[in-house]
Amino acid sequence: MAEAVISKGKNDTETLAQIKEIISSKNVELIHLQFVDIEGILKSVTVTVEQFDDVAAGKQMFDGSSVKGFSPINKSDLYLIPDYSTFAVLPWTVEEGYSEARFLCSAANPDGTLFEGDTRNVLKKTVKRAADQGYTISVGPELEFFLFKADENGNPTSELGDNGGYFEPSPKDLGERVRLEIYRALKAMGFTIEASHHEVAEGQHEINFKYADALGAADMSTTYKWVVKTIAQKFGLHATFMPKPVFGINGSGMHVNMSFFKDGENAFYDESDELQLSTEAYQFIAGLVENVKSFAAITNPLVNSYKRLVPGYEAPCYIAWSASNRSALIRIPAKKGMATRVELRCPDPSANPYLTFAVIASAGLDGIEKELPVSASINEDIFHMTEERREELGIENLPGSLEAAVAELQNGEIGRKTLGDHVFNEYVAAKKAEWDSYRTAVHSWELDNYQSKF
Repeated sequence: MAEAVISKGKNDTETLAQIKEIISSKNVELIHLQFVDIEGILKSVTVTVEQFDDVAAGKQMFDGSSVKGFSPINKSDLYLIPDYSTFAVLPWTVEEGYSEARFLCSAANPDGTLFEGDTRNVLKKTVKRAADQGYTISVGPELEFFLFKADENGNPTSELGDNGGYFEPSPKDLGERVRLEIYRALKAMGFTIEASHHEVAEGQHEINFKYADALGAADMSTTYKWVVKTIAQKFGLHATFMPKPVFGINGSGMHVNMSFFKDGENAFYDESDELQLSTEAYQFIAGLVENVKSFAAITNPLVNSYKRLVPGYEAPCYIAWSASNRSALIRIPAKKGMATRVELRCPDPSANPYLTFAVIASAGLDGIEKELPVSASINEDIFHMTEERREELGIENLPGSLEAAVAELQNGEIGRKTLGDHVFNEYVAAKKAEWDSYRTAVHSWELDNYQSKF
């Protein structure tokens, strides 16, 4: 019997034949054509298997004007181009004689050109920019999430799913069974799972999957978030990738590990260097340091994101790098050789992974192209430094709010250069509207502190 995932390394004709074999053997009746909006929220158009040939040929049309950040009403017709490598049978739909499958898709214009408003296409452009210089991009993201109990209608409550702690096993880790089912679903969809554990905060969890090329890693991040939410719901729980859902405990991050490869070798590795880092690695780090303020609105896209990036909860607030120091924004993990990589610790899992990986890679490429000099590494505990000591070392802060981050995005160059005019303008407008909605709302904190007093 055919496997339910696609073998890698085949050409389109071979892959298409394999997909048809899986559809037949697994009795696939419905196919979900998935894509993301400008915020990275998953969207789907579902067709019957009888439409497969048209789907495979990229003939499925949809209304782009109904998708956030996509087309205006007078240019609304767009087409979905399935990525064959993302085909997978959905394990939770499998019954006797029935199942459903999905493709992740890119959006195209009626003339066949890639639609510039599709953030998957934005990442493709950055991948090509790197390829034009001989590099391939490898990305390993680490997405944390919280599990909350849901009410009888499936809506999230404020009650956490467990009270376990870091690496704590059952019986305190009540999420262990949920993570097992998530693991099984992801594995059936082609993921290689490397680790699964309870995180630092109550109700917080992490499941790590193997690194991939930049586009593949973004596709897997999108799929991962969808699967986690879907499986959690079956246990009467609500999974959230909101960065700071509970005051007073750690928030959720999406650490991004990135490497560049050239001619099959890790371009960030140099055995002769004291830290075993190449010139390109140092320049890549310099590019991140130079541009991180300008792309924080992409990697940390919510009002709530900046309630995670505060002192006291292990999240990086200060712009510095180190070979081992986990209080630094940019860290070089201990594994070297082919595993040499740069870890950026500020992104959170609410971010659109296509845009996030694009701006990180683009900033690093800027550092390499401009041969930027890297600042000195910081090996002291930045979290416990005095403000005077940070000033002495030239350590700057990340933006303190979404408003400040959007201003940095507008004033910097890396955002428009990477995103293109369409996505840049739509994204800035959406985030300004989000901040304005937050700014003008009356919050419970204000009522608690002012209603009785004044």
